[in-house]
Order: sequence, then C-alpha cells, then structure tokens
Amino acid sequence: MTLSSQAEGGRLPWSGLLALSCAAFTAVLAELLPAGLLPAMAPPLGVAESRIGFLVTAYAAASLVAAIPVTAALRGLPRRPVLCGALLGFAAGDALVALSSSYPLTVAARLLAGAAGGTLWAMLAGYAARMVPPERRGRAIAVVLAGITLALALGVPAGTALAGAVGWRAAFGTLAVLTALLVGWVRLRVPGFPGEPPHARAPLFRVAARPGIRPVLCVTLFLLLGHQAMYTYVAPFAAQAGYGATGVLLAVFGSATVAGVWLTGVLVDRRPRPTLLTALALVAAALLVLGVGARVHGLLVGAVALWGAAFGGAPTLIQTALVDASGPADADVATSLQTTVYNAGIAAGSLTGGLALDAAGAGVLPWTALPPVLLALTTVAAGRRHAFPARRTAVATEARAPAGSAAVAVTCPAGDHAVRRWADGTGQ
Repeated sequence: MTLSSQAEGGRLPWSGLLALSCAAFTAVLAELLPAGLLPAMAPPLGVAESRIGFLVTAYAAASLVAAIPVTAALRGLPRRPVLCGALLGFAAGDALVALSSSYPLTVAARLLAGAAGGTLWAMLAGYAARMVPPERRGRAIAVVLAGITLALALGVPAGTALAGAVGWRAAFGTLAVLTALLVGWVRLRVPGFPGEPPHARAPLFRVAARPGIRPVLCVTLFLLLGHQAMYTYVAPFAAQAGYGATGVLLAVFGSATVAGVWLTGVLVDRRPRPTLLTALALVAAALLVLGVGARVHGLLVGAVALWGAAFGGAPTLIQTALVDASGPADADVATSLQTTVYNAGIAAGSLTGGLALDAAGAGVLPWTALPPVLLALTTVAAGRRHAFPARRTAVATEARAPAGSAAVAVTCPAGDHAVRRWADGTGQ
C-alpha cells in the first residue's frame, strides 16, 4: 500500500484509523476501569479499597518503565504483529483480572497490561502518520487519539455501569473478549509496515537530540503536570466552591473534550502552531477563572467546559509536532520517550496537587496548576524554529518523496550533514 493509493480522492483510510482509535480506547479503559470499581473488587480479593487503587498505579508504572526499552527492542520487527501482540497483552491481562482471586496475581496481570500499554502508546501516532500522506498526518493522528477522549467521556462510565449490572469480573472478561476481536480488525484493515533494519535505526540518544524533540517533551511534561494537579482533585475543589455535583463537572469536561478533538482535527494540518498556542492559552485562562471565580457556579461550569475543550485537542497537536520533529520512521522511538514523560507528568501532577491540597486547601489548586501550563505555553511560543514552526517544513520535504516510495522521508543527522532516509531503504 502506497501513500498515493491511500490519498486517492483525498480520502483517509478510515477503517484502519478507526481500528487504531479503538486500540487507544481499549488502552484507556483497561487502565482506568479499576478506579470505578474499588468497593466491588476489594472484598473478593481480600484487600482494602486503597489497594485496588494501586492497580491503576501498577499499570501506569509498568507503562512508564516498559515504553522505551520494549519499543527499542522491537524496532526491527514488522509493525502490525507488534501492534497485535500489544493488544493480546491487554486481552490476557484483562482475562487474568477477571479470573483471579489472588491480589498478587491481579497485580501481575495489571503489570502485564501496563507493559502492553507502554508499547501500544509508543506506536499509535507513528502508525497513523505512516498510513497517510504528510499533509493529512495531523488529522489521522486526531482520529486515532479521539479514542482517548471517548474512553474518558463514555467508556469508563459505561464500563463502571456494566460492572454494576453484571459484576466486575464480567466487565473485565467482556473487555478481554472485545480486545481479542479488535486484533482481527487490525489484521484485516491496518496496513503492515516493515521493521527497521539495523543499519537504518537511529539510536535513541540521536532521536532525542534532534532539534524540536526536547521542547515537545517539555511541553508534554508541563501540560500534564498542570492538568493533573487540578483534574485529580476536582471533587474537593468543587466541594470547597460549594458545588456538590462533581459528576456533572466531569461530564461537562468529558463532553467538551469531544468538541475540542473535533475542532483540532479540522485545524491541525493547516494551522498547528496557532491552534496549540490558543489551546494552551485557553487552559491557562480557565485555570485563572477557577482561581478567582469558582464560587460563582456559572463561571465554574463554564471554566471547566473551556478547560475540557482546550485540553481535548492538545494531545493531537503535541503528538503531531513530535512526529514532524522525529519523522514517521523514528516516531515509535520518539513517542516512547513521550509515553514515559506523559506518565511522569501524570504522577508528578497528582503528587503536586495532593501536597498543595494538604498544605493549603483546595482553593490553591488552580494557582498550583497554572505555572506549569504557562511554562508549556512559553515553550511553544519559543519553539518557532524547530519544535512548533509556523510552517510545517517537514511536511513540505516529505511531500517530495521519490515516485513509488512506500513511505515519507525523515531527515536524520549524519555527522556534519543531513541524510534524507525513506522507509523503502533509499536515501539521498
């Protein structure tokens, strides 16, 4: 399958992209489902509810630790079997949770699923980028990452409701079966790409040192730190503001992220830099409103909606910038770095917010979250040359690929000059 055939008539390869989006949906649902099932899972496993919460921590920790080394070890293998293997890891982990009556075995199952998650997240954006021509890359990544938003807005609540109706074991068993079926969809509709031969693999340190990579990783870290410091503690913040309907706020946030993802999909390929600057500025503005006006409940709900819409599109914009900076051929490596940074941001944000809450109360949370978001905004504003250029020069370069090339180009440092490398092995 060539890019020219995929781009015929300006169509996206919808079936394959939706399969990848479902993979993202599955990964988020597998990660977060235990958080909604603490009271139900604790007695059968003979532990306190807090220990069930550690199942989410175990998943995230395994994902953080596994992303870089597993991705590096598997770079030479064909991409589609690796993708299917990661999904089968999810299915096995969820099936073990459904069957387990032992807490240590359940933790082991979550570690397996987390390692699969780290591998999957390192692949998705780069895979989407390789399925489309460069000028459609941002929209393809937006389609795939929409699975995250749908999982947060719909999947986790639906999974929790299903567990309430038929039991938590049946919920995990259903998720395992659906994930196994997804493997069949991936095999049928997602194109296969070769792994990288040893002589074509850019070392991890060289990918990390490319102009633009580190600013994108810094924006990821800063944004997730600020977002998570506030989002993790929405319930005590709403209670402090006299607004008891936390579920309503979360629903408003989730619905707004859907709108943000849609709008980003429209703009990302044409105006990525101003769109990201606007999104980060709106997140900062929402936090400012929460800091000064949360006791006015109309302002509270409006600010949460603005926050959700602005934050919803940010992952697509940031990952598109990362793939542009690394090139699709090395996107798995770059995204494995981002997966680690992303999880570090989540952990640091939750810790920072918790410390602020204990020290000064819920009212200080927006002011705790605001500085890192402003750092993210400043980093994007300063990254005009390589990380977040006004014009996507990487796309213009890749569009001049040799006739019949099966993939787009990536410019790689090679001593004191640049080598443009194509996924079919040619270079110039």
